[in-house]
Amino acid sequence: FVFTVCVSSLVLLGVYVLCRWLVPQLVQSNATLALLWYDFLLETALDFITRTSRPQRLLQAVCINAVRGNPDSVIAAIDHFCQNQEWAMNVGDEKGAILDSVVMETSPSTVLELGTYCGYSAVRIMRLLPPATRFITLEMNPDYAAVARQVIQHAGLQDKVCLVEGKSADLIPKMADMFGIRTFDFVFFDHWKDCYLPDIRLLEDCGLLDQGSVVLYLDYVRSSLRFSSRFYRSHLEYTRVLDGLERSEYLGHRDAQRDQ
Repeated sequence: FVFTVCVSSLVLLGVYVLCRWLVPQLVQSNATLALLWYDFLLETALDFITRTSRPQRLLQAVCINAVRGNPDSVIAAIDHFCQNQEWAMNVGDEKGAILDSVVMETSPSTVLELGTYCGYSAVRIMRLLPPATRFITLEMNPDYAAVARQVIQHAGLQDKVCLVEGKSADLIPKMADMFGIRTFDFVFFDHWKDCYLPDIRLLEDCGLLDQGSVVLYLDYVRSSLRFSSRFYRSHLEYTRVLDGLERSEYLGHRDAQRDQ
């Protein structure tokens, strides 16, 4: 019996070391392996063991470790959770610093975020802007939206951030009627990449981009003469996998003929 207990303990210890230290180090520099490990295998296992979702575990970390009403404390708590406990698909600390600099440089009065997830980037952006800023964030997953609302509330920004549930393709054409917004000064794309191209075209078609509007995190605009783009090299959130963000300024329809 004692032998069996010892063997079982060693096996469990080995599995813990493998999952906690060895595998994470091996997948740090490979995007495919990192996403397979963090976003499928590990998340599925933890969901089964804890009977909670990753966003719920992230929220719990925020409630325990972040100071209520302090956005910077909320950001720090999420970064610590993702670096030391469980990876999550936030923009992260490194790309978050780039996001901060672009937001401060743009100083927008109207902001649209596509893809709220757990509210990390919404908190990160809105903490830098005055209360009068119109900030709208869209999230199609109701479970993510429920967690995001609580994270945003914990940060004390619930009166400054408007979270709308639904698909971006359905909601973008309704922005003017729903919120009276003619154009957005800054748009942050942080949802599904296969939605980027149709959504940027939809924003253009609906007249929601004005000359000087800034779009961040988009590949398509590199080949469009209607945008002036700059790429910021970075890493996939909380890993060593090369990645980046792109800041693109909308030049307007005056270049449309050259872009045909």
